Amino acid sequence: MAASLSITSSVVSPELFELPWDRPLEKWPQDTVAALPKGISRHVVRFIHMGKHIVAVKETTEALAIREYDMLRKLDRLDVPCVEPVAIVSGRLDKHGEALPTALVTRHLRFSLPYRALYSQTLRPDTATRFADALAVLLVRLHIVGFFWGDVSLSNTLFRRDAGSFAAYLVDAETGELMPGSLSDGQRENDLEIARVNVAGELLDLQAGGRLDEDIDPVAIATSILNSYRSLWNELTGWESFDQSERWRISERVQRLNQLGFDIENLTISSDDSGTRLNIQPKVVDAGHHTRRLLRLTGIDAGENQARRLLNDLDSFRALRYPDDDVDEEMVAHEWLSEVYDKVIRAIPREYRGKLEAAEIFHQWLEHRSGRSQREDRDVPLKESVASYIEEVLQHRRDEALITGPPTEAITLPNPTIEVNWRDRV
Repeated sequence: MAASLSITSSVVSPELFELPWDRPLEKWPQDTVAALPKGISRHVVRFIHMGKHIVAVKETTEALAIREYDMLRKLDRLDVPCVEPVAIVSGRLDKHGEALPTALVTRHLRFSLPYRALYSQTLRPDTATRFADALAVLLVRLHIVGFFWGDVSLSNTLFRRDAGSFAAYLVDAETGELMPGSLSDGQRENDLEIARVNVAGELLDLQAGGRLDEDIDPVAIATSILNSYRSLWNELTGWESFDQSERWRISERVQRLNQLGFDIENLTISSDDSGTRLNIQPKVVDAGHHTRRLLRLTGIDAGENQARRLLNDLDSFRALRYPDDDVDEEMVAHEWLSEVYDKVIRAIPREYRGKLEAAEIFHQWLEHRSGRSQREDRDVPLKESVASYIEEVLQHRRDEALITGPPTEAITLPNPTIEVNWRDRV
């Protein structure tokens, strides 16, 4: 290893030194490369095995690597959904002493996929719409903390399933800027226009390749990002005016924000000159209201929609078991965790646990059990419903923890049937 090699890392990872930094990334040995799907990038990017972990390595300039590394660390501290920065590797030389590009190393986001890899045939209308909504939510969260992205696109975003929806994560931050105060309307509109143009172009590219459902209008989907963004932004930051006799609207506004998954720091409340009307504006402090409640009660770390779904089941469990009692919420959560959630997750065969996150598996089981109970007009028992979910749904899904296949195209994996007595696991 060349003496000039410099590694700046936020974590202690001795495995970093074992990687072949004296070779161009395109020529790294196949046994170091993880065959995961990746989006389109202007840089050379590879997923690499680093000990027990997988990281993404991107070759770029030293200045851009340092800038993006610092930006990702700041966003991570602000609890913005983004990839985790691991290291900057500079001063690379090949065996002939020629300089190689600086490398930025980020941790692979498990169970996440680029938009091109989520469907093996064509991108369906409802999926395209959910992508747009997820990107709009991510953009709102970035703008709330004062981050101007500058290169909003599906390619610069990773998606994870989140209870029937998607959660979006920022991948590429090299063009972004974290402003000291709030963004101006012009800066926000600039990001929105970049999103509209880039997303329309990406979907048109899928359409040209026969990968887009004929019912999808790429321009309409791209425009829907703007509509979803503005609707959510107004709910989170807009002023609301009402008569003083309607003070209940204050609590209603807070509840709506909580339902959207956001907590607030304070409310600005003012009255007009006549003294008969109130004006309120919330100051949103953070997203993840349901995620934090579920984590506090059960220790389960889930996406916002997943957390909402699991909390609904927990609340139903409480209502059925203690219909008249004012029982401690944490005690009920412990009972639900051991008697319902853990039973379902432990029943999943080990070979199928990489297909989806545990919280997503539980959500899908809830949907499966509910649908079957309605069809059969009976309350299907837990044990029976888990077994049928595994047999009818889960075993036919592809593995999303580590999907192998073409780097930028759709993935199709075989799903061999494994003979197991599911019912013995519950």
